[in-house]
Amino acid sequence: MHETEQEIQALISGGESLAVEFKSDVKSLPDRDLVAAVVALANTEGGDLFLGVEDDGTPTGLHANHRNLAGLPALIANKTIPSLAVRVEALELDGQPIARIQVPKSRQLVSTSDGLLQRRRLRMDGTPEAVPFYPHEFTQRQSSMGLVDPSAVILEEISTDQLDPLQRLRIRNAIEKYGGEQSLLALSDEELDGALGLVKTINGQSHPTVAGLLLLGSEALLRQHLPAYEVAFQVLHGTEVRVNEFYRKPLLETFEQVELQFKPWVIEEELEVGLFRVPIPNYDRRAFREGFVNALVHRDFSRLGAVHVRLDDSGLNISSPGGFIEGVNLSNLLVAPPQSRNPLLADSIKRIGLAERTGRGIDRIYEGMLRYGRPEPDYTLSTASFVNLFMTNIAADREFLRMVVEQHDKLGSSHVEPLIALARLKDEGRLTTGEIAPALQKSEPQTRVILERLLEVGLIEAHGTGRGRSYTLSAGVYQQRGRKAAYVRQAGFDAIQQEQMVLKFIQGHGKIKRADVMELCHLTKDQAAKLLARLASEGKIHKHGERRGAYYDFDA
Repeated sequence: MHETEQEIQALISGGESLAVEFKSDVKSLPDRDLVAAVVALANTEGGDLFLGVEDDGTPTGLHANHRNLAGLPALIANKTIPSLAVRVEALELDGQPIARIQVPKSRQLVSTSDGLLQRRRLRMDGTPEAVPFYPHEFTQRQSSMGLVDPSAVILEEISTDQLDPLQRLRIRNAIEKYGGEQSLLALSDEELDGALGLVKTINGQSHPTVAGLLLLGSEALLRQHLPAYEVAFQVLHGTEVRVNEFYRKPLLETFEQVELQFKPWVIEEELEVGLFRVPIPNYDRRAFREGFVNALVHRDFSRLGAVHVRLDDSGLNISSPGGFIEGVNLSNLLVAPPQSRNPLLADSIKRIGLAERTGRGIDRIYEGMLRYGRPEPDYTLSTASFVNLFMTNIAADREFLRMVVEQHDKLGSSHVEPLIALARLKDEGRLTTGEIAPALQKSEPQTRVILERLLEVGLIEAHGTGRGRSYTLSAGVYQQRGRKAAYVRQAGFDAIQQEQMVLKFIQGHGKIKRADVMELCHLTKDQAAKLLARLASEGKIHKHGERRGAYYDFDA
């Protein structure tokens, strides 16, 4: 089977999704239905429309009217506004002719020439459907793609006289407390509003932007003009609700009140490292602050729903309406360029000092978990409708924290990537570059640079060469953690020990395969193959068969 055929089989066997649509053509699919399906894909994530395939993935073939696919791209271009360029490919599946229509994701809204505007969404059971694209959803899509800034919209119906002057004092206090731009403190109130983009002038009249309303508005103004804005703080113990507070106050005031609510639930222990006492909180305050500020600033204000902060027996959940912004997903959170659904608001908050100035607050969240030997922050419950951050409260790995503190200088200025690598090796024992790379969200060459740096400072050890090269925590690290035997198990055995183990295995079982050597000596596929090849070249064992059927024994 050709690679293209395998790709098609995999797409179809996976069933319909937001990016895959099947359309039966047994009765000749009407042009309007075909174009509507293409528009729905273009207005969502783009993807593939398979014409001639039933909803269950069964290929039933193209109708005679669609056997000539040459005119299909022109038909779609002529019946979409703005014109949409698609790629059409003729295929055969299970003896049936089908068409694959590859639809690009459009950066602007697309409708049919009849004015039909649709998008795709998932039903409660996980199956996709096409639904109308309503006007209030336009801003959601455009802001998620970075085409508009909802927080910069000027609210002409509100005058600056209606704003709360006490909130400007709160901004100034925050700049001092969190180390924001000190030059802002020398500005007058009007200059401060202008410098942060909180107020704009139209026809000689000053009006707040959405960002200005969030930072300077009263609770009454926020309820009237930004009804989607709300924050909930909840503490649950089993099914018992201990705290359940909702806030619609200006953003900085809300942040301060939620932070005060959160503070009593942070419990600290201590670890002695040399002459120092290192606090071990059940929740890292900086990680909480970054996660909560991200939820406030990057939420979708066109969606109803509160930002939720929930503490329960398992840990801390922070969720906010609106999925990840365009270009950001679970596989590139650590490396995606900093961007926001509300750029003006995000910039204001950074300049005030409440958020990481570099835009890499996600690094602080990761570091706040990993440095204590806890699992990475979990975003897997996020959907297209909301982003959910979960930070578990399981006990810290005290010896891992001790190592991080003692080796602080060796880890370098950017702790996150080395911490992720060390944490994975702590949990998994022994990994190759290719196995660590996905956790760092980097390519293998980039990952190898990070691992070699840890190797140079003595925090990890390498085993083998070439593509089979693997890594473990170093003997010194295992010794510090009181796990000398674990080091021996993970580091494996020297060449003489490996040879004796292979020979004893053959004595006991009559023969050995490469898979047996991998399990027996904790070697990679390539390392096991090289060991067997060396023993065979020295005449100590003999090979029989080829590839998967190959085995080794003492008989020539």
